[in-house]
Amino acid sequence: MKIPIQINENSAEPLYHQIENQLRSLIITGQLGEGTHLPSIREFAGALNCSVITVRRVYQDLENEGLLRTKQGTGTFVAQVEAGDRENYRLKAAQEAIQAAVQSGKSVGCTEEEMESLFREVLKAIYVK
Repeated sequence: MKIPIQINENSAEPLYHQIENQLRSLIITGQLGEGTHLPSIREFAGALNCSVITVRRVYQDLENEGLLRTKQGTGTFVAQVEAGDRENYRLKAAQEAIQAAVQSGKSVGCTEEEMESLFREVLKAIYVK
């Protein structure tokens, strides 16, 4: 199975974070449904052209979150995610992204008012077409 993960080698974000965040999003949005059999760690690492250790860490982190389950000798599968949990994951992911953006803006000297203005501009650009 081909999993649509896009890696940006120029990003400051660590590779495993990129993979983990995208895989989490695919699961939370239902694009990878419950019971979907994921590639083996070795296969996925080969497809992404990254280390087996990186993929192992992603799988372990997502299994610890309850999004994946591993059956010895069978493989790794998408776990059942309840609707309430799905909503919590969705909102948490959005909150973390906004928090990172605000931290980034603050680190380059943006004021709270500038950040609010930028946020509204981005919202309009994305939602009002």
